[in-house]
Amino acid sequence: MSKEILQSVKGMNDILPDEAELWLWFEAVVRDWLHAYGYRNIRMPLVEPTSLFKRAIGEVTDIVEKEMYSFEDSLNGDQLTLRPEGTASCVRAVLQHNLLYNAPQRLYYSGQMFRHERPQKGRYRQFHQVGVEALGFAGPDIDAEQIVMCARLWHKLGLRDVALQLNTLGDAASRQRHREKLVAYFQQHQDVLDADAQRRLHTNPLRILDSKNPAMQALIAAAPRLMDELDDEARVHFDSLQQMLREHGVSYEINPRLVRGLDYYNRTVFEWVTTRLGAQGTICAGGRYDGLVEQIGGKPAPAMGFAMGVERLLALLQDDGMLPPRPEVDVYVVHQGDDAGRLARQVAEQLRDDRLRVLLHCGGGSFKSQMKKADASGARVAAVIGDDEAAANEVSLKPMQGGEQVRVNVSSLVAAVNQIIKQE
Repeated sequence: MSKEILQSVKGMNDILPDEAELWLWFEAVVRDWLHAYGYRNIRMPLVEPTSLFKRAIGEVTDIVEKEMYSFEDSLNGDQLTLRPEGTASCVRAVLQHNLLYNAPQRLYYSGQMFRHERPQKGRYRQFHQVGVEALGFAGPDIDAEQIVMCARLWHKLGLRDVALQLNTLGDAASRQRHREKLVAYFQQHQDVLDADAQRRLHTNPLRILDSKNPAMQALIAAAPRLMDELDDEARVHFDSLQQMLREHGVSYEINPRLVRGLDYYNRTVFEWVTTRLGAQGTICAGGRYDGLVEQIGGKPAPAMGFAMGVERLLALLQDDGMLPPRPEVDVYVVHQGDDAGRLARQVAEQLRDDRLRVLLHCGGGSFKSQMKKADASGARVAAVIGDDEAAANEVSLKPMQGGEQVRVNVSSLVAAVNQIIKQE
């Protein structure tokens, strides 16, 4: 009786070898890009105290109310959560290890995040993000740096149809004035509000502006604007940011309804969006969160950051026809016979000592069948070892792109292989 093959959890996907090659290429490009701007890597746990996200993200946000994977630790009763985003974890780590003691920090991280929501293209329950955080920088120059960084990456990746939306949420006093006006306005039109908007009216009215309900769009378009409530300092910050973006030639659209879904944002918020992923059009988003460090328990410190969705970016690249780069193989070692096998294993390690990429044939088979596999591997050279070669401590080298086969002593092998590769 056959057993049913177990399946992965819905919304948590395997990344198979062919696709993983594109991931590895993307991750290498991203690392080089981040290091060019002086950002350093930080790695946080997948599991954090549930209270961290409630305090940082906000208890009346969709993430905390409906999307977190939370559970009780059976050993000690602690309330734990699989991280739904990275900023709160990063700030917690910075405070726990006192990283802001001597200087501001430019940090980045990458890895899995978890949200319990309906899986669809570009949105999964386990998804991957690259997050970038700059802590201890107060001016609009760091806001501009991060947005310009993104523009550089899109150019480097060859992405098309990506646009920048920009807004400012002002400071606490201006948001409070705007909140009061919003509540009064929406209360006058309660008959138009849907269930989500009714629920948010007195807990998080700013999030009503982000509703996608078609029946509410006219009402939202006429709502009081936060931009009209900005104090002078926040307005100067936003104007300076825009000037810097113009100096860098970065095009943008001001979207007064852009509020983001996390409570910790203030002042600058932005999203890079595309029309090519349906409803999941945001590929990268972030903003300033000057109050979060104090909110989590540290001394007040300004901060700015963003995160990009890896699955969504790779979907765009694949939509543009990008294929995963094929792993490069320098040498495929073909062998037959016990003595040849022993020499083949030694030869493979010798070549790897010289940083060459080597596939050693395993599993037996005729020379003809092994040479077919050597050709299919894309190797540049086949190193062939039979009884004659093994007896003489030699290797036959066949250039796979054409050329004369040569036979060399093992002591000259590395130099001969490099010479063939150099001549291609």
